[in-house]
Amino acid sequence: MAKILVVDDEEDLEVLIKQKFRQKIRQNEYEFVFAINGRHALEQLLEHKDIDMVLSDINMPEMDGLTLLSKISEQNSLLKSVIVSAYGDMDNIRTAMNRGAFDFVTKPVNFADLEITIEKTIRHVYQLRETIKAVKENNILKMYVDETVLNFMGGKEIERALGENEIYEGTVCFIDICGFTSISENEPADVVVNLLNAYFDIMVKEIIKEGGVVDKFMGDAVMATFRGEYHLDRAIDTCLSIRNEIKKSGITDNSKDYIPEVSIGINTGDMVWGNIGSKTLKRLDYTVIGDTVNVAARLQASANKNQILMSDKCYELVKDSFQCKEVGMLKLKNKQSPLLAYEVLE
Repeated sequence: MAKILVVDDEEDLEVLIKQKFRQKIRQNEYEFVFAINGRHALEQLLEHKDIDMVLSDINMPEMDGLTLLSKISEQNSLLKSVIVSAYGDMDNIRTAMNRGAFDFVTKPVNFADLEITIEKTIRHVYQLRETIKAVKENNILKMYVDETVLNFMGGKEIERALGENEIYEGTVCFIDICGFTSISENEPADVVVNLLNAYFDIMVKEIIKEGGVVDKFMGDAVMATFRGEYHLDRAIDTCLSIRNEIKKSGITDNSKDYIPEVSIGINTGDMVWGNIGSKTLKRLDYTVIGDTVNVAARLQASANKNQILMSDKCYELVKDSFQCKEVGMLKLKNKQSPLLAYEVLE
């Protein structure tokens, strides 16, 4: 449901809006909040933090619509505003656009045109949010976006993002390309980078296929996370596929002596999902941290070539679905007690 703030000192506009959009309101497609001037609108925005767009007049007491536009642009770069005013001259239109207005509708209002404008604005807002979500979850996928998204990582938005942290249950995988360090030391830079990117591309396709997220690339390793239904099963399926696809890819260095193989660690449990980074640098990564993540990394470090290791907790959850064998107790770095590990076979 789209939530729309209407700002106008004419009381009859509220009545008209409710009449003209009564069907959308009844069907829970639109919800309207009303304010009588710019000052009142800012109060409503503080109270209703889920507002998607603003419809605002220009000429109002206490705070006019153009001043309100400037305030909104400063406080919430994702919130889009449409000016609805009888002052439809070019100077007002240009001033409104320069202060961040998304569109301009003149009075008397053509409600059919207004509905089209609302729908267009809401679509744009939702697309921006999806883009930002993609950037946050998969920071490696750089994209060219409009100024709103570029500005998202600065100012007040970054302070807000630093607080958007939650604890969720999920699965994390560390997938390392075995023996790649020797290639990086003995081959030209172009060969090293092209080869590594080719392996990463294989991994990413398999991760995405099972609904996982590439959390980060770390040297010659990938960290991937899975959430939602059957997240552990999907993670294991992904790792099995990656092992098979890398092995049969035939992609090697110029010497042909190198055979690509992976070592993998998997763990599941509660993790802190949040924006980790520096406000000073204006750079954040949406990532996971916690003991569950650390154990997965240690399991990968303990795994041999073509070996997929997971914790005993994982094994108990999937032992009826996957063929596994007990590896034994492993002494993991920075862990006081040894951990019982299992290898995933098929």
